[in-house]
Amino acid sequence: MARKKTKAEVKMISYGMYAEWDRDQQGIPDFEVLTDRIPAILDQEFGYVLQIGKGKGKGKRITFRIDHPGVRDEEGKVRPPFTGEVPINKNEYTFYLGDSVFGPTTEDKIGPWRMVTYIDGEQVADKTLHVVAP
Repeated sequence: MARKKTKAEVKMISYGMYAEWDRDQQGIPDFEVLTDRIPAILDQEFGYVLQIGKGKGKGKRITFRIDHPGVRDEEGKVRPPFTGEVPINKNEYTFYLGDSVFGPTTEDKIGPWRMVTYIDGEQVADKTLHVVAP
């Protein structure tokens, strides 16, 4: 008899502005302000945190997509949405999806940033944060 696949329980516990995130450290950046309006200030970190319960399972993975307002590369071309994938390695798992207002300019960062998270192809979170002129 086939084993029934357990569905992960997902709750968004915060969104908005966070302290600068050290990508070399494991863990979640410190939460600062609950908001969906982010000032376009260099190095301002923003995103959301999900608490995932019953998440660990054979091959379970988080995939994500960040649709940005038209961030340009060094050649001036609009970059594709940012995407990625991570394994769920604990039954109780905390996941941070975020970005920061990065240079060399902030003008192409202003506008809606839609952040979407999936577990095994099923959408579990969707939040749009608006980067605005300071």
